[in-house]
Amino acid sequence: MTRVLLLGLGEVGRILAEDLRTAGITDLTSWDTAFTDPRSSAARHLSGLGLTAASSAGEAAAGAELVISAVTAAQCVAAARSVLPQLGPGAWFFDLNSSSPGHKQAAAAEIEGAGGRYVEAALMSPIGPKRLASPFLLGGRHAAEFAALAGDFGIVDTTVVSEEIGRAAATKLCRSVIVKGLESLLVESLLTARRFGVDRDVLDSLPNILPPADWEAVAGYFISRSLQHGRRRAEEMEEAAATVSEAGVDPYMSLAAVQRQRWAAGFPEAGQAGSTTAMVDALLHAIDHPEETTA
Repeated sequence: MTRVLLLGLGEVGRILAEDLRTAGITDLTSWDTAFTDPRSSAARHLSGLGLTAASSAGEAAAGAELVISAVTAAQCVAAARSVLPQLGPGAWFFDLNSSSPGHKQAAAAEIEGAGGRYVEAALMSPIGPKRLASPFLLGGRHAAEFAALAGDFGIVDTTVVSEEIGRAAATKLCRSVIVKGLESLLVESLLTARRFGVDRDVLDSLPNILPPADWEAVAGYFISRSLQHGRRRAEEMEEAAATVSEAGVDPYMSLAAVQRQRWAAGFPEAGQAGSTTAMVDALLHAIDHPEETTA
């Protein structure tokens, strides 16, 4: 029987846990630093899934044949270090975190130095629609070997990009500069356009230079993602900024997106407003009445 440890039980971790069980993994344990807070989403997911929390990541790693790291982006290296005391020889470490190539390389050095098999992974779409069947890029000298058995865990769409750690991360985070940057631009543009009463005109003008689409629906989707997941997206964009810096480029746009995503995270209730216009109006109301903001 394969024993799997899931590090991180947030939104992504919950989906992974559910799908691993569907794939037949019954010996599943989890660890999240937020378990100590019963109000946290991780603690609620733990209870809802019926999982038992270990007293530490190291304890949870004992006997695990596969460790999946799905923590927040900034904790990539710390998560790798946390399992070292009990990580078994040859254990797989599947690093799904949206972290920079440099941080992935540092995590790999920790795991490989302890005798584990590190696999860099980059999730290349929102996980909600296809869940574990989402597309993953894999990297590292053990990536091809892991890809051959990934289907046993329900991971069925894998592409091995390189034996070099960091290429999958670079692909993911350079994409994030565009995707999370576009989210940030749409928030800022439509807040301003709505003030001037030209939001419809702006949206209607976009097909002149961009592919035809329902840009009101596109904008609504992107804005809602920032409102719901802005904190995690801000942290991912900090890793994107680190990636840009590692390439010797000044990360002006990535750092601006960090600020806008973090700002948007302060108004999660606006994401429940309904239409794109309603969300924008809810944000403008929050700007005009900061004393009413509770987030």
